[in-house]
Amino acid sequence: MLTITRDLFDQIVAHAREDHPDEACGVVAGPEGSGRPERFIPMLNAARSPTFYEFDSADLLKLYRELDDNDEEPVIIYHSHTATEAYPSRTDISYANEPGAHYVLVSTADTDDAGPFQFRSFRIVEGEITEEEVKVVEAY
Repeated sequence: MLTITRDLFDQIVAHAREDHPDEACGVVAGPEGSGRPERFIPMLNAARSPTFYEFDSADLLKLYRELDDNDEEPVIIYHSHTATEAYPSRTDISYANEPGAHYVLVSTADTDDAGPFQFRSFRIVEGEITEEEVKVVEAY
């Protein structure tokens, strides 16, 4: 199960809506080994595409150095789908190289600023997809 604060949940959804019609992407970091998402890190979709996302390689290198320096790890890796449901595509599965991370997908298909939207979380390990419950809390 993914437990996430209302504030982080809202920031992920806002980023997805803000970047629409392109896919949004980013990370929520947390203290190493805690499994607790704490620090919202929106990233630039280097592909600038409505059907594909890609982290800029220089930004990604900088992010991982920063995570190492802060004893953090990526707890959530998120992106949006702008025209399809919030479910991992074959490309998403091939990019899933953090077995401990929650992979969050937000679908902004058929939505406007007020909603509706889909917010779903998955574990993706060795190509195997498992959907998990999302629990939104006010604070940890």
